[in-house]
Amino acid sequence: MFYRNHLIKFSYRCFSSESRINSFIKSKLMSAEDVAEKFPEKVTIGASGFTPAGYPKVIPGAFAQRIKNSKNPENFSINLYTGASTGDELDGVLARSGRLKLKIPYQSHKDLRKLINQGKVNFIDMHLSHVSKYIREGIFPPIDVAIVEACDVTSDGRIYLTNSSGMSGTYLPLAKDIYIELNEAHPLDMKGLHDIYLPEIHTGRPINIDYVDDRIGTPYVRVNPEKIKGIVLTNKYDSSPGFKKPDDASFKIANHLLDFILDEVEHGRIPKTLLPFQSGVGNVANAVLACIAQDNRFKSIEMYTEVIQDSIFDLIDSDKLRFASTTALTFSSEGQKRFHRDLYELKSKFILRPMEISNNPEVIRRIGLITMNTALEADIYGNVNSTHVLGSSMMNGIGGSGDFTRNAYISIFMTPSVAKDGKISSFVPMVSHVDHNEHSVQIMVSEQGLADLRAKTPKQRAELIIEKCVHPMYKDLLRDYFQHAQRVSFGQHTPHDLKQALSWHIRLQETGSMHPDHQAKKEPTSKDTEKAAQKIDQTAATKK
Repeated sequence: MFYRNHLIKFSYRCFSSESRINSFIKSKLMSAEDVAEKFPEKVTIGASGFTPAGYPKVIPGAFAQRIKNSKNPENFSINLYTGASTGDELDGVLARSGRLKLKIPYQSHKDLRKLINQGKVNFIDMHLSHVSKYIREGIFPPIDVAIVEACDVTSDGRIYLTNSSGMSGTYLPLAKDIYIELNEAHPLDMKGLHDIYLPEIHTGRPINIDYVDDRIGTPYVRVNPEKIKGIVLTNKYDSSPGFKKPDDASFKIANHLLDFILDEVEHGRIPKTLLPFQSGVGNVANAVLACIAQDNRFKSIEMYTEVIQDSIFDLIDSDKLRFASTTALTFSSEGQKRFHRDLYELKSKFILRPMEISNNPEVIRRIGLITMNTALEADIYGNVNSTHVLGSSMMNGIGGSGDFTRNAYISIFMTPSVAKDGKISSFVPMVSHVDHNEHSVQIMVSEQGLADLRAKTPKQRAELIIEKCVHPMYKDLLRDYFQHAQRVSFGQHTPHDLKQALSWHIRLQETGSMHPDHQAKKEPTSKDTEKAAQKIDQTAATKK
């Protein structure tokens, strides 16, 4: 324990408040346009950023403009590696350049998503804990250029990152050339938030993190300063729009979850001091934290997760956040301003780690996390689809949900029971794509209720999910399917009628609704209107 406390204290006394623009930075200053001219036409870029926080904001746009101004834009080809999704100034502008050929490992930008689903951009959806290994072992094309956002750079090659760690610790040492956006919107006090450490590839030696606030690395990424070819000054916040306020369904889900957690405490399966939480992004995750902040039964909370959102301030204001380990601080502009304003007090409660560490199965299993992630859809046996619409259209990607789910102490999936005003049921006979299979999913919860799937057979899981989680308008339909499947299935362990298993998805494609009594009416086209007019004219002529 002395070692742990010693490291934490040490990290706060090793920084001075020197001027940001030192002589080394001055010698490297250039414009974003000058940097863009130095990129090869066929380039693999490793960029900072994670959902969307701490990503480069001006160099990618300048490179896209160079492509647009080129007499031969078809000569350009871009492979883009990031930590996860980033902002429009990176994912968006490079997607719209028309020359983005490969993106890994995650995305959430509408323009990029559209190109992926049109087959115009190759996208490899990966567990985030696997990405570093693939790149460091040369399985992916090597990195030509690394672009990272930093709050400070030193002459001996120490790069202090901003709102995210992401994959920067991997990209920077491997890149041939490094370009830095020095973002003066972030105070120098950001130095010290990060803990940069990369696991060894082949040995599998332990990663010595036993508690969420353990530090095992350095507060910066160290590179050969000769590789730093240029520095661009910026002063821009991340363009994270934040998230909508949780709705009534989200709060109902949150309350079901908290009751379950407290019941686990009562039965001795979770200690009274609780276990650290991992929470995905979105409205439901925010509702969970908001409810914890308001619930006097919860006293002190720890988080070991990928992304921290504005909802963390609810825990801070209620004096319930003990510590949060994350890969990114994905705040709204108001949240970023508040974090900077209160940074001196908040610095003792946060640590930013590379996603290779935040998502590492060994650490997740050792710490014993309660993981909470969102399902796009789930089936009656507990298989979860979190990435694909109707089995083929990519939404965002699996991200880190698999890393956490497969190694959790308790794995929870959350979803509202219906979508699109009831036209879509989140619970179906068989998911159209599987990201998390029934063996990894322990708890399923919707606003209707919570199903504890642990120690249950497939048929018992089906009965629980239908009774506890499914919306009333779809409950009888799923009961009917389950009973029918048991009658016709050649095997009775996990009964299915393969002719009917995906019929709900087919009905949605054909009619606009999964429910047979709530099919969307076809909107009349101009041809329909013309035919109707002709028919009226013919009828009128006949009457005459």
